[in-house]
Amino acid sequence: MLNKLKQIKEAPIRYGLVSPSLLMIGVFLLIPISIVFVYSFLQPGTYGGVEWTFSLDAYKQFLFEEDFITEELQFTSAYLEIFVRSFSQAAIATFFCFIIGFPTAYFIATRPIHTQSLWLFAITIPYWVNLLVRTIAMLFIIRDQGPLNEFLMYLNFIDTPIKLAYTPFAVSLGLFYSFLPFMVLPIYTALSRFDMSLLTAAHDLYASRWAALRHVLIPSVPHGIYAGCLLVFIPSIGAFIAPDLLGGGKQLMIGNLIALQFQGSRNWPFGAAAAIILLSFILITLLVFSLRKKGE
Repeated sequence: MLNKLKQIKEAPIRYGLVSPSLLMIGVFLLIPISIVFVYSFLQPGTYGGVEWTFSLDAYKQFLFEEDFITEELQFTSAYLEIFVRSFSQAAIATFFCFIIGFPTAYFIATRPIHTQSLWLFAITIPYWVNLLVRTIAMLFIIRDQGPLNEFLMYLNFIDTPIKLAYTPFAVSLGLFYSFLPFMVLPIYTALSRFDMSLLTAAHDLYASRWAALRHVLIPSVPHGIYAGCLLVFIPSIGAFIAPDLLGGGKQLMIGNLIALQFQGSRNWPFGAAAAIILLSFILITLLVFSLRKKGE
């Protein structure tokens, strides 16, 4: 009874402490999303903006296009291909971030405690530089006359420059480089709580390194892996700087499509509809991961 009375007395204090966060979420997240949602059901204005007339044309445009002569709706896969390309690029970036990020996190977690902060500092310090600057630097490195091609030609590995810039590979590389720390840090946090003596016990029981990794280490840190994959996959889907600069505008992704509708095409309802579709996919992904986590 006393505990319940204490909780009742402390409730206003707790709500008072969390109210600034709720206010920020409401003003800078819920209200803008609500505006985008409403705009997706309106007509585009002649010179940008919207006309306050209810319409589903923005969502129809995502799957259909109207024939100029017969005015019939015909299925088009152009925008679906952009979404599929975005998902595949995000999946590739997530995969390689995990392949590189997991060993990196394990290496840091197994260093002496007083040096782990230095390794984490070394991982994160390049990301103190603006993303745009880092992406442009990546473009200069992988261009035809860039240091990478010059070095490979100096070693006689290649005779002519390899076409790396403005390709799907360049976009994947840019996404990988942009979000690698988002994979390393959650996995490191999970590994730092892992009892490394369990690996020693597995080796004492004649488990190979691969068996110990597969059956002992990875199953013990699933939450860190899930968090890292989500933190890389979700922003990679909506990224637009890497596809725009490293892809040369030829590798259009969802983020570029949305930005184009609000800037060049001035079709705000379709841009809003594409954003809502993307947001819905992300929410469904988060819901699936959340339900899977509860099931465990």
